[in-house]
Amino acid sequence: MSSTTLARRKIRSVVESKKFQHALIALILFNAFTLGLETSPFGKANVGILHIIDTLILVIFTLELLLKLIAYKGDFFRSGWNWFDFIIVAISWAPTSGALSVLRAFRILRVLRLLSVVPQMRRVIGALGHSLPGMASVVGVLSIIFYVSAVLTTKIFGSHSDVNMQEWFGSIGASAYTLFQVMTLESWSMGIVRPTMELFPLSWVFFVPFIIITSFAVLNLFIGIIVDAMQVMHEEEGKPKQTIATKEDMLVLEAKIDKLNELLQSNIDNTK
Repeated sequence: MSSTTLARRKIRSVVESKKFQHALIALILFNAFTLGLETSPFGKANVGILHIIDTLILVIFTLELLLKLIAYKGDFFRSGWNWFDFIIVAISWAPTSGALSVLRAFRILRVLRLLSVVPQMRRVIGALGHSLPGMASVVGVLSIIFYVSAVLTTKIFGSHSDVNMQEWFGSIGASAYTLFQVMTLESWSMGIVRPTMELFPLSWVFFVPFIIITSFAVLNLFIGIIVDAMQVMHEEEGKPKQTIATKEDMLVLEAKIDKLNELLQSNIDNTK
């Protein structure tokens, strides 16, 4: 085995060690604290010190990515989480002066690296990704319900000359926005439904089923899909992982086989 391969294996063991991961989590949390501190009076009075601390942390993050690049080489970019970390650190190195000064606010995105470092958070994000196909179907059903309901309310309630009816249900867009507010149960009763019932006493016949279907049925499907995706991911994690042997692994295996053959041959010669 070459010295380069040994060095890469040592770097990989360091990068994947729990101590390294815990130190990285602590550094991300500390960076989140210092970035938040910049918005306080103390931070504004000590901008220079905080800028130096922020630069040092960014250098450490960059060195960490370089170590991973050395350890994994081309395999580094096969992981979506590595791409995620790479993009966030690259954005942090973007110039923040002149017209690009607004990019300074994006430094807080470094806190999102916790999503890639903490395994439990990675599992939640992975479950969200696995649930996207099912969620798309639910969004489609919800969109159909909203469109049909918006057309109905625009034709029925929007035909009234009342100012509120024109504001809430004067067009399909206004109706859809009003129905979204009703679905979220934000001031739906006193703010929208009761004033509508004063003009249309039987309007509750529409609003009650709409709230039951959207707020308590369809939206709960999102939760069910996500929970099911997390269960599937948990079961997959319990299965033994199948890894593809690399060229280096094959060379190491060949070296061990050659050494074993030498030992067997030496034992055979001794017995003779």
